[in-house]
Amino acid sequence: MSTAEETAGGEAQPWGEVTPDAARRLLVAAVEAFAERGYHATTTRDIAGRAGMSPAALYIHYKTKEELLHRISRIGHEKALEILRTAARGEGGATERLADAVSSFVRWHAGGRTTARVVQYELDSLGPEARAEIVALRRQCDAEVRGIIEDGARSGEFDVLDVRGTTLAVLSLCIDVARWFSVDGPWTPEEVGALYADLVLRMVGAGERPRAARGRTAQR
Repeated sequence: MSTAEETAGGEAQPWGEVTPDAARRLLVAAVEAFAERGYHATTTRDIAGRAGMSPAALYIHYKTKEELLHRISRIGHEKALEILRTAARGEGGATERLADAVSSFVRWHAGGRTTARVVQYELDSLGPEARAEIVALRRQCDAEVRGIIEDGARSGEFDVLDVRGTTLAVLSLCIDVARWFSVDGPWTPEEVGALYADLVLRMVGAGERPRAARGRTAQR
């Protein structure tokens, strides 16, 4: 199994929404190539070769290289939005929901680091129309986290002077995990998720942090 498949956030069938199988293989190959070489340095021949197919076969499923990146970005951002929306609309107060949002979002970026690097850092490679669609999804992600922080500030659970700026800081912290996380490093995705949840709760001035967020962080 390829890196892009193994690190797709722990899903049972990563990229299962992409059919037929040949289209899925090409998308997985594109994720790996874009993560390794960058979008602009990757050719359609590179992608087809990684998928064990001819360049001509790629154009049966994707008209352009940008169409591949657009589909990767859209699927990735829709998954990110689902993770944050589920946490934001969960049970419990703002403290519990923010801890759940951060730990889940961080686990996705660590466990799916190959995919997440492409999803989060190749946005400017998209054309105007495709980029506008992805930016709209990113704004929805921002709104879910901002809503939790606003709830906490309103209820007195959080001590936050600038909700918008704090939201940006929280999301940036989570997303950057995709840059540095390694399976050969000292932490698991779960441990990093717990650590970051605790750090974020400290950032917003939460009082009694939930037990899950105070989970063990390895001292290695």
